[in-house]
Amino acid sequence: MFIISLTYTAPLEQIDAHLDAHRAFLAEQYASGVFLMSGRKVPRDGGIIIAHGDDRGEVEALVQRDPFWQARVAHYDIIEFAPTMTAAALAAYRAE
Repeated sequence: MFIISLTYTAPLEQIDAHLDAHRAFLAEQYASGVFLMSGRKVPRDGGIIIAHGDDRGEVEALVQRDPFWQARVAHYDIIEFAPTMTAAALAAYRAE
């Protein structure tokens, strides 16, 4: 499991110019089952994505397809973790 933390490196006007493409990218990843949740940080200086996967290299390659990455308007930190406890609704994602 991965936490992908985005921090904007450009003014919001530049972020907003790429927002529709970024959301289309997110929708593709939700459809493929990789992304489980995402949203903006408060205050709006970046975002968080929770991704399901076992291979950090695949997640890193996937992030590089994000229009925000390609436009160089955000910095990405990828944190891998093993969810040993979850809410019942997320039990399928528990690590052993």
